[in-house]
Amino acid sequence: MSKRHLGIIGLGVMGRNLALNAASKGFSVVGYDADAAKAHQVAEATAGQDIAVAPSLAEFVDSLETPRRIWMMVPAGKPVDAVLGDLRPVLSAEDIVIDGGNSHFKDTERRAKDWETVGLRFFGMGVSGGEEGALHGPCLMPGGYEPSYRHLEPLLTKMAAQTEDGACCTYLGPGGAGHYVKMVHNGIEYGIMQTICEAYDLLRSIPGLSGTEIHDVFAQWNAEELNSFLLEISVVVLKKVDPETGQPLVDLVLDTAEQKGTGKWTAEDALDLGVAAPTLTSAVLARIISGLKQERVAASEVLRGPKRKFAGDRNDFIARLRDAYALSVIACYAQGFAQMRAASKEHGYDLNFTEIARIWRGGCIIRAKLLEPIRAAFKRRPDLANLMLDRYFRGLINRTGRSLRKILKLAIDYGVPCPALSNSLTYIDSYRRARLPANLLQAQRDYFGAHTYKRIDKEGTFHTEWDK
Repeated sequence: MSKRHLGIIGLGVMGRNLALNAASKGFSVVGYDADAAKAHQVAEATAGQDIAVAPSLAEFVDSLETPRRIWMMVPAGKPVDAVLGDLRPVLSAEDIVIDGGNSHFKDTERRAKDWETVGLRFFGMGVSGGEEGALHGPCLMPGGYEPSYRHLEPLLTKMAAQTEDGACCTYLGPGGAGHYVKMVHNGIEYGIMQTICEAYDLLRSIPGLSGTEIHDVFAQWNAEELNSFLLEISVVVLKKVDPETGQPLVDLVLDTAEQKGTGKWTAEDALDLGVAAPTLTSAVLARIISGLKQERVAASEVLRGPKRKFAGDRNDFIARLRDAYALSVIACYAQGFAQMRAASKEHGYDLNFTEIARIWRGGCIIRAKLLEPIRAAFKRRPDLANLMLDRYFRGLINRTGRSLRKILKLAIDYGVPCPALSNSLTYIDSYRRARLPANLLQAQRDYFGAHTYKRIDKEGTFHTEWDK
């Protein structure tokens, strides 16, 4: 019996859909799951496909061509280490194991180094696109030993989403590069989702648009330059009516949101690198405060906010909010790419930002029309320090910045919280200032801690006894 091209461990919805994806592209697949019932379900569901389900891990490994290509879809953390511990004794030199979950990039670095000592190859690969993406074509972000990637490449590039510019998959770099890029992808995702939610809240709370009217506004935005997957699904969500009550279903959803780690990891790593990512961080904090539902309800009874009735031009408000939304989304991408630039230098990833923007254009959750000018910006200047310095984006910011300011003034007047929009403006304003008040901060630090400071008029490091 001929050996199979790909093995998949973890036959939940994602693993099953990836198996179906691979089989539809002409690759033979063998799956394995420690849960025998789940394995049996998958075997029944994939009958007639070139997919086998192995009853044991040993038979699973033995059925694969060498060097073996094994793709794990198991929960991050201890489950990954447990599966790797079971696999390691039964694999041969140059066999490749892919972790397709949302593992922390530092765990991936550790695992890759450990496996290299015995000649095995470990890949951390970001997989974006959800269940539908896994079945029809996800965005794949692999990182690891580059020669081994060439063995994976024919398989991955056919399974990935396709655009006019090619497969949404590329080799990103050594070690944890793949999971690092996926982590930042998710941080950007947090920021854009929060920005959309704030636009929804502003439309509802200030000019008082109905859910149907907000649906129409978002649909119009999505039909233009602001087209994106996240805006597209927001349009779908706003249209859904609850069959039991006849109300918009989104109005019946509890207003508390979870954060599963990757957004928080992005914020934490930005702080570790000394990179400013205020919009992405504020989106994590917004989810955290949303979880204080009982406290917020109690506070709403005793803490007063402004009570105003909108008397402005509704169409002008919507047009300005559109510009404000666009600038906040740009800030999300700018912060994410700036963070990846710092990490690439810190960890030796040698990330190619033109390629990252290219593969993010299809399959992934943050795919958007805006990624084409982002790609063009890095193609013009691979060393571009920040997207806001590119001619296209700086022109957009200079033309529409006033709209973001006006929207935030109204938000303050009406008491509508906008952490993403306000932090995006703070980011833009801070980045464009030739001089910030950190001179006073440095003097304060030198006063109480003798931390020293530098001067603008002479070389060297200085300390002053400020109270003498």
